[in-house]
Amino acid sequence: MTWTFERLAGPIGDITEGPAWDGSGLLFTDISNDQIMRYDPQAGDYRVFRSGTNGANGLMLDRQGRLYACEGKGAGRRVVRYESDGVVTVLADRFEGKRLNSPNDLAIDAGGRVWFTDPGYGLKDEDRELDHDSVYRLTPPGEGHGAWTIERVTFDTTKPNGLLISATEDVLYVAQSDHGDTARRELRAYPIRADGTLGAYRVLHDFGAHRGIDGMCLDTEGNIVAATGYHRGGPGPAIMVFAPDGRVLERHPFPEDRPTNCTFGDADLQTLYITNIGGSLYRARTERKGRLWWPPV
Repeated sequence: MTWTFERLAGPIGDITEGPAWDGSGLLFTDISNDQIMRYDPQAGDYRVFRSGTNGANGLMLDRQGRLYACEGKGAGRRVVRYESDGVVTVLADRFEGKRLNSPNDLAIDAGGRVWFTDPGYGLKDEDRELDHDSVYRLTPPGEGHGAWTIERVTFDTTKPNGLLISATEDVLYVAQSDHGDTARRELRAYPIRADGTLGAYRVLHDFGAHRGIDGMCLDTEGNIVAATGYHRGGPGPAIMVFAPDGRVLERHPFPEDRPTNCTFGDADLQTLYITNIGGSLYRARTERKGRLWWPPV
């Protein structure tokens, strides 16, 4: 099936990111203007959903429909949950007493643990407190009281970007998306051990010298649907579909440069919504169905 991409909105700021389906509309981030937007497919328009988000990037809703975000800049540099009454609950803003770099994207598992990437994209040396760009796991406090526990789970990433937990919850997929001629751009699969630590990764796909994966999502068959590519090199911008073992199942050329992230939405969860570097929002009808925590199936 050939996917037809329909442009819904934009440009909105310099970059849109973090698409998350809330059950009837599409939330996405306007990073440069510190806003979360909401697109209403019934009305065919969008509005500001939340302001003052400290450059929020990745978004995700948990099983209760609560919205989590990676606030990546300014007074943020933290992982938060936006409560229904407007309160911001800070899950983590430091590791071993040092400020996080720039939390980018997140995934939530069945136990309510939050996994997130913390690259230093655009972070000045004088503002950096950590000497590594890693993936972390946050464990909720017992019975809802106390602080979340933060643990570092990768020691071999340089610019971890998008991440996903496999449908079977025994693999963490990580987009290693560094810049530079000698840097690595890979889709990695880390086995998740019973104690929550990660084993040695396998490279599922090597993008070589070209821009790799930014953000990604899962379909109900456990396949990885990823926003990839750049017009300056390689096959160009595209949405790619990978099997859990890394086989490329599909490649759909994308009409604008550098798609940033994607998620499924609409009542049947068969519409893919896509954000990009140019600040646009797109959608495409697909034969695939998304696997989301919210709304509950």
